[in-house]
Amino acid sequence: MKTQRNSRRNFIKKSATIASGIGLAANMSFAASAKKAQNKIPQWKGFNFLDFFSPNPNNAREQTKEEYFKWMSDWGFDFVRIPMAYPSYLKIDHDKNITTKQVRKISRKQTDKIEHFVYLAHKYNLHVSLNLHRAPGFCVNAGFYEPYNLWTDQEALDDFCYHWKFWAKRFKRVSRDKISFDLVNEPCMREDMNDQLSKRSPVPGDIYRKVAKAAAETIRKQNPDHLIIADGNDVGRSVIPEIVDLDIAQSCRGYNPAIISHYKAPWVFKDTENLPTPIWPGQVGDQYLSKTMLEEMYKPWIELAQKGVGVHCGECGCWNKTPHDVFLAWFGDVLGILSENGIGFALWEFRGSFGILDSGRTDVDYEDWYGHKLDRKLLNLLVKQQ
Repeated sequence: MKTQRNSRRNFIKKSATIASGIGLAANMSFAASAKKAQNKIPQWKGFNFLDFFSPNPNNAREQTKEEYFKWMSDWGFDFVRIPMAYPSYLKIDHDKNITTKQVRKISRKQTDKIEHFVYLAHKYNLHVSLNLHRAPGFCVNAGFYEPYNLWTDQEALDDFCYHWKFWAKRFKRVSRDKISFDLVNEPCMREDMNDQLSKRSPVPGDIYRKVAKAAAETIRKQNPDHLIIADGNDVGRSVIPEIVDLDIAQSCRGYNPAIISHYKAPWVFKDTENLPTPIWPGQVGDQYLSKTMLEEMYKPWIELAQKGVGVHCGECGCWNKTPHDVFLAWFGDVLGILSENGIGFALWEFRGSFGILDSGRTDVDYEDWYGHKLDRKLLNLLVKQQ
């Protein structure tokens, strides 16, 4: 009898412990979900595709194949960002400098290609974010002739809005679950609009607000529910407090520090031969690189999401000259911080020197993937964040 009572007592105790554990796990799960739910927009994860990145369509990359979207979907990704150079879809002579009279000469043949790309991505349940990487009057990469300045000239702003009206109307009946409009890539002011390495500074907040507000109002006249995203100020690095009341999501970057993400990149460093060797974590040059510095950098973005503004990381990744093990160690910390706070990301790019396919690294044991060279370690790191 005593044995039976002890057995019953032990059973009750174990049951209570299990129930408590289940309750604790449920609470922990709820807490984790609640934490991620602070972000107003979904935690999309995917890639940038550069089909329309070149301003001259005659110099465009090999077009994306439908199977790429299938692979993405099969791997669990759900987001495609399309950085576009607006001259790529104009009916002009691309070998000559563009004039203000040509900026609105939109080629339906070229825009049909973009629309087809979008709907092909939708076929595999991928959200598409259209981005003007080069907009009328501005491109972060410079090196292109622009007849005016988006931040100072009303004519440029009018043409900027004209392009966004076109795209908003083109996708007027498409749900915000499927498409968003990323206004302009990595805004900044330049000392010289045509010098790629000229000194850059943040766009004055009131000016950024004026441009973003005008474009957002133009887009929402076509569909009041259209989802709009603004890249962070100062080349995507800084939160834009001046627009938090405009119901516009904001996009950060995953490129800090540049000595890791863009090691030996000639469009970033003037002297690529005398750079300190990157390591992570550790002392590189005059700074100690660590996860702590990343947490500090992303703190304003996390707080922004907690205040009810949608946040996404529209670009992140690493050029192929950084040692692969250093890249993965650093990138694991970047993605970890973003994912822990419900912030999605888009790798720059799917295929190419930053991508998971055909990246051209010399220190990777690539896996053959239907004729492509797959960086399986990088793919596993990305999938791990889902």
